[in-house]
This record gives sequence, structure tokens and C-alpha cells, in this order.
Amino acid sequence: MKILEIEGKTIDEAIEKACKEFNVPREKLNIEIISEGSSGFLGFIGSQKAFIKASIVSIDVDLDTSFKKTENTSPDTYIKIPTHERTAGDESNATAAIRAKRILEEILTRMNLDFPVTVEETPEAVTLDIKGAGNGLLIGKKGQTLDAIQYIVNRIFNKHGKERKRIIVDTEEYRKRRGESLIVLAEKLGQKVKKTNKPVTISNLNAHDRRIVHLALQDDKLLVTKSRGEGILRKIIILPNKSA
Repeated sequence: MKILEIEGKTIDEAIEKACKEFNVPREKLNIEIISEGSSGFLGFIGSQKAFIKASIVSIDVDLDTSFKKTENTSPDTYIKIPTHERTAGDESNATAAIRAKRILEEILTRMNLDFPVTVEETPEAVTLDIKGAGNGLLIGKKGQTLDAIQYIVNRIFNKHGKERKRIIVDTEEYRKRRGESLIVLAEKLGQKVKKTNKPVTISNLNAHDRRIVHLALQDDKLLVTKSRGEGILRKIIILPNKSA
């Protein structure tokens, strides 16, 4: 497994360099912080750079080959879908749920993990819930492992199927708990902005998490939230609303 040591003025800059070096989004990287760095006296005297170790989140399986094998085999060979999980009268929805579940179960099998998967479907998305993974193995630090698995499932599902749909992978209600913690964080930082009248930045959030923060503060007339930056690692800035 390729591991790189990367430096930057800050941890955020070093992580952004790692994403560009591996050409993958943040959720597909394992990041180990070696040194957080310091600005030094007056911003430059005795300053130290931040150092990290970065590597690709690895799932040792040829997913494309595995999925093609699954697609060309009778579904009952790999998975039995209870009839109550199908949407009555809508075969296309049932097919999407079956395909998404099959992909995830194949990944778990190749990881030597035997956890059952349940499906919940809406017109916008398919949610796959991995049951029994209570030890945090599939979540990883700040949800990195779960995000990586979700990323791979979406890539395979949307690459091999005609129907494009958002696939959400969850376990032990992690997504719900993560959303609740982000809302609390957003409200806390919002209060800080109103008290100090200075902007606050939240870094290292994926698009889904940024949306949660935006929605949490959208009704506060004294605050404005904006996304800044380019590409993989965009940030959210919470600012006082000058017009208010």
C-alpha cells in the first residue's frame, strides 16, 4: 500500500495536497497527523510545517470483476431479497434496491464481514443499513471507512446500471448521529459568531455534511453561511449577516 508523507503550512493544506497527489476525494484517504505545525513568533519566526501520512483506504477486492460475476449469476445464488422489500407495482424501484444491496453484500463478503443488510427506498435514494456492526469497524475515524464504502457502492451502481440513484450506506444509525452532532456544532459556532462578530470556518466536510450545516443555520437572520474553496476540500464559513 502506497504511503506518502506530505507537508503543508496547515493540516488542511497538507490534506488537500494528499487528495491531489492520489487524485481521490478526502473520504477515500487514511490520514495520520504527524505534526500539526505552528505559525511561530510573529507568524514566521520559529514556524513549523504540518506533516501527515496519507494512504488510500484499501478494500482488497476487484470490485468491477466481482460485480460483473454477481450480475451474470442468478440473484438467489448470492442474495435472497424478501418480497416485502420490493415496492408493490414498481419493478424498477425493486430492481434498484436489489442491485444496490447485492453490491454492498458482495463488498462485505470480500472483506470477510458477515453482517446482514436491510434496504429502505425513497424516490430519491436507496438507504442500505448494515446491521450488527456495533464495534465501529465499518465506520472508521470520523466515518472515513463508511464514506469510502458508500463511495465505491455508488460508483459501481451508477456505472453498471441504466438507472442512476443516490445510494446511502449506514450502520448503527451513524448518519443520524453524525447529522445531529453537526447541527449542535453549527449552532454553537453560530452563537460564537454572533457574540464576537467574527467569521468562523469549518474544514474537512464533504458535500453532505456541508449541506447539514447550511440547513441548520438557514433560518437564523443574523448569520450567513457560505462554501469557500475549490475542488475536493471545500470549507464552510459562518459569517455575521451585515445586512441584518
